[in-house]
Amino acid sequence: MANHFQFVELAREDPGKLALERRTTQFAEIYTGYDADTASAQAGRCLDCGSPYCEWKCPVHNHIPYWLRLVREGRLLEAAALSHQTNSLPEICGRICPQDRLCEGACTLEDGFGAVSIGAVERYITDTAFAMGWVPPVADEPRVQGRVAIVGAGPAGLGCADVLARNGVKAVVFDRHPEIGGLLSFGIPEFKLETRVVQQRRAVLEAMGVTFRLNTTIGVDLSFEQLRNDFDAIFLGLGTDKGITGDLPGGHLPGVHMALPYLIGNAYRVLGYPGGEGYADMAGQRVLVLGGGDTAMDCNRTALRQGASSVTCVYRRDAGNIPGSRRELTNAQEEGVQFLWNTQPLEIVGEGGQVTGLRVVATEAGPVDADGRRRPVPVAGSERVIPADHIILAFGFDTEPPAWLPAGEVNFTADGRLQTVGATGRFAFQTDSPGVFGGGDMVRGSSLVVHAVQQGRSAAAGIMAFLAQPAGSPAS
Repeated sequence: MANHFQFVELAREDPGKLALERRTTQFAEIYTGYDADTASAQAGRCLDCGSPYCEWKCPVHNHIPYWLRLVREGRLLEAAALSHQTNSLPEICGRICPQDRLCEGACTLEDGFGAVSIGAVERYITDTAFAMGWVPPVADEPRVQGRVAIVGAGPAGLGCADVLARNGVKAVVFDRHPEIGGLLSFGIPEFKLETRVVQQRRAVLEAMGVTFRLNTTIGVDLSFEQLRNDFDAIFLGLGTDKGITGDLPGGHLPGVHMALPYLIGNAYRVLGYPGGEGYADMAGQRVLVLGGGDTAMDCNRTALRQGASSVTCVYRRDAGNIPGSRRELTNAQEEGVQFLWNTQPLEIVGEGGQVTGLRVVATEAGPVDADGRRRPVPVAGSERVIPADHIILAFGFDTEPPAWLPAGEVNFTADGRLQTVGATGRFAFQTDSPGVFGGGDMVRGSSLVVHAVQQGRSAAAGIMAFLAQPAGSPAS
């Protein structure tokens, strides 16, 4: 029988971490994961609330209390099946979702007792089920007839492919990288998500009937018109990879790097793939990282592992107002990253055509801005220059319409996001072009992996509705 007071008798126990001396010298996941007994015990801390706030806070509305109960009872494969009903990448979301801002942050036990360790249990469920040979079930007969091209093997594309495959619909996924995952493989460093985890998901999806055509760039190796001719529907899940520069003077100097090319270049080098033009070796260098999100933390910790002599993160607000995960901030601090809070970059300075430092000004909290946060206001007379050999800009990402889409084929918003009917239209996430769908960061703007998964899954339902319509029916 369940112990309804387990949350009192048993404290929250997060998975262990590798020792610091190992963490900072290798690109490997730092968390060790749960064993069966620990997973069961930690899952048993759930109160099974009458109103599961964790479930509502989760963007895919995972049935969290129910699969926690199944883990507690040792019914692991049932838990895996239930987890996959709402999430196409639970083993990945369990590793990289900011649970402190989502499900765990909404847990009833968060105040006073410590939230249930939902993310770690989620990871344990799928890792263990896959190790046992479990694969998500696929329909015996196709729900609808048709072939679907998916452009982009990132979270949105994989979420779409998963739902289509489980309903027996043939999906072919195209991606320019040599492995699936998009930024899961090439933007998120291996100390957070090892590529083997993504490769395992690829094997599972291929066993379900999904085909991947990698090292394929639309507009170069294959035209959009060819996709139109060869497939009955198209899903665009290209994400966002245009970095925001912040328009800092001196941003053109050698030694200034955009965050994403830097991370992708390092990933290509670590994984042994040719290419990775953005690679920069920070060994022995003084590195400044500008920004306070998860991408900034990834850059901080990557530079440390490359052997930088110092890594300092510069952010214009205080630690309580960073947009990234508190867990990632803690990991960066543990590993030796220094933080300059309330510090606004003004100008990148250099000599002889090379970066030498960053001119900054101290800030203090001012009036509340449109986002509900107090705007940082410069403090008069506080300007100074911080010496640096390399500066990484991690201010976020913008969308950019791909050049290979024919003019007028689909529409974009003023800020470059792909326009769709959203989740409530007749054919969810269809664009203005019948049979062409989109989802993820390309539609939403730069956001969390779990949001992209959710939109890809919803778009798959819209695609199946489109394919199922009688011949001659209106396309929208």
